[in-house]
Amino acid sequence: MKNILLLLFIFSVSAFNIDTYPQSVNDNVDLSAKPLLHWKYRSAGPLFSSPVIHENTVYFGSADSVFHALDLESGRSLWEFKTGGSIFSRPLISGDRIYLNGGDGNLYCFDMKGDLIRTIRLGSEKKYDFADYHQSSPVEFDNAVYLGLGDGFIYKINPEIGTVIWKYETGGIVHSTPAADSSGVYAGSFDGYVYALNTDDGSLKWKFKTNGHRYFPKGEVQGSPSVNDEIVFIGARDYNFYAIDKEKGYCHWNRVFSKGWVLTNSLIDTLLFLEGADERILSAADPNTGKDHWKRDMEFLMFGKPAFSKTMLYTGTTIGKLHAVNIHTGQEIWTFNTDGYNENRYKYFKEDDSYRDDIYDIIRSNEQFLDVEIELGGIFSSPCIDNGYLVFTSSDGNVYCLRSP
Repeated sequence: MKNILLLLFIFSVSAFNIDTYPQSVNDNVDLSAKPLLHWKYRSAGPLFSSPVIHENTVYFGSADSVFHALDLESGRSLWEFKTGGSIFSRPLISGDRIYLNGGDGNLYCFDMKGDLIRTIRLGSEKKYDFADYHQSSPVEFDNAVYLGLGDGFIYKINPEIGTVIWKYETGGIVHSTPAADSSGVYAGSFDGYVYALNTDDGSLKWKFKTNGHRYFPKGEVQGSPSVNDEIVFIGARDYNFYAIDKEKGYCHWNRVFSKGWVLTNSLIDTLLFLEGADERILSAADPNTGKDHWKRDMEFLMFGKPAFSKTMLYTGTTIGKLHAVNIHTGQEIWTFNTDGYNENRYKYFKEDDSYRDDIYDIIRSNEQFLDVEIELGGIFSSPCIDNGYLVFTSSDGNVYCLRSP
């Protein structure tokens, strides 16, 4: 753990749960002109959970254990529910049900009015270290829900009756959000392995060991997978990003990054979008080779997946800036700053968003580094776009709703 802060300092001054969900393009609208702030909602705790928009309602969880439902048009609170743990995952909407990893080892099921239908007790939850920013988010396939937990298990759950169909024990915390289809269930573990399980009974198809790194010899798999017909794409703490054969578990290719973790990836059509945390890059790559079609430098770390519209993507950095980028060229179209960034940036950064020369005198510990990102309104979550609205959460405790001018 002592090496994490060192790496953040070295790589940032010298210049990844992470949440996976079915990735799709919202074709309704591009926010091609810089949008205006439509409303802002203040929660009692910092926000790492990614929001979901469904039928004009915004759903998200907070680190203070409260799950919220807001009216999309006005930002008015509709209902809330308090769990027994901090919420760092994205809710799942399935039909007329909402499923939530409560951060306390429970999977909660609500109706759309916020009435609790059932609580499904799974196991226990815990964090790996200060940089373990997300929990596994529930995903659905073929009328079953899949989820990982801090107890090291990957679960398959029957959501209709609230029972565990099977669970598979890995050797470490599972905060990777599973990907599931007819060929299997795929997830990473902090034990340094990527697991492929048979969907029906949870038996092991294969497991893939990451390379490891001098600072992270386990090669902890903090990233969440994206999959296509042949390949599982996933990043780990060992500075590697892997393309693993979906059926056999061997590596088609891996890409080594020099400055740190690349934990976030999104597969859209024929492009693989990669976000480098310490690397501070956003790129669109060929999924068959890993070679970049385009790459752009970013001003700070990235740990949340982009949202996509027809020709653009929207992604945030942990300095508190949201970026809109053309997906075909990598050209930046506009940026939007959180309140935390606007109010606190000069405490830590210069005008060009590089660190102040005296930063080592200001930030002296791992916890302080995260405290700074929270103060700056860092965006650890994935934005959500729907019908001209763009909603994102921030570690400054605010939910921001933007709309076309």
